[in-house]
Amino acid sequence: MGFTDNHDGSSVADATEGAVLARIFPRLPASDAAIVGPGDDSAVMSAPDTRYVVTTDMMVHGPDFRWAWSTPWQLGWKAAATNLSDVAAMGARPTGLVVALAVPESTPVTVLEEFSDGLREACVSLAPECGVVGGDLSVSATFTIAITAFGDLEERQPVLRSGARPGDVVAVSGRLGMASLGLDLLFSRGVDANGVPDASRARSVGEQHPELVGAQLTPQPPIGDGPLAAVAGATAMMDISDGLALDASRMARASHVTLAFESLLLGDDVDAALRGSEDHGLLACFPAGVELPGGFERIGMVSERGTDDVTCDGDALIVKGWDPYTEWDGAAG
Repeated sequence: MGFTDNHDGSSVADATEGAVLARIFPRLPASDAAIVGPGDDSAVMSAPDTRYVVTTDMMVHGPDFRWAWSTPWQLGWKAAATNLSDVAAMGARPTGLVVALAVPESTPVTVLEEFSDGLREACVSLAPECGVVGGDLSVSATFTIAITAFGDLEERQPVLRSGARPGDVVAVSGRLGMASLGLDLLFSRGVDANGVPDASRARSVGEQHPELVGAQLTPQPPIGDGPLAAVAGATAMMDISDGLALDASRMARASHVTLAFESLLLGDDVDAALRGSEDHGLLACFPAGVELPGGFERIGMVSERGTDDVTCDGDALIVKGWDPYTEWDGAAG
């Protein structure tokens, strides 16, 4: 794992921006919605709905990923997947990505190629019609990824966080808590004796617990279930990125309701399901009686606004999830 492992050839400092882009572009996926793709000052994309969904997200070495734990391919996959999930959470179909990278001068160009391969494979697997339509490269002491994603509502209304109504069913698509359990394994066993992230130990942990570590490093968000939820009449929806409890509290406040979970519906590890972050599943509410689409499974009900945003088995939850301003310890690795 990491970009220092077994990479030959030139670094970013040895090549011009044009030379680097010439090696990256052929590896990137094309967008079916692109009228003019990479190569001009801006891309031109079709918008048959006349509206489009747009979102942006950053991944920074340190608070968001550790090179000792991630390969460039895994990082490219995750960067794409997390942005595609935000588009799907609006009920839209992802159509295009704009990718900006700021990397240290010592970064081998092969790292950017492998990152591009991971990004391409994520699009092919999770959102086949979506591709990269442009971006930018720069130099920075800290490896930084910024992605802007676009999506097509296909003449549907966007599904907002604010539409949940008392009596709605609360449902989730995607596995809860696995990504955080994988991260716990990396922090506890993917480090050396001094607590510094270690690539060989992380690789061993990944081989022993592929499902958990994979959920953290190469998440599989249910992108197709976003549009399916919109078609089925979802009243509210959002991506679960900072933990179910924290994200549900945001939906509850936006909708002026209480989301009431049932522990028996949250799996074997209820605490991980509630507190774990980076699941990148979809949390949605549906009118009672609606057949839940795709991979959605019921986890509770929406009730009238009470004193608590979120409850579990009737008890108020202490809302906690991932916050980079308070959770990051300043380490990298």
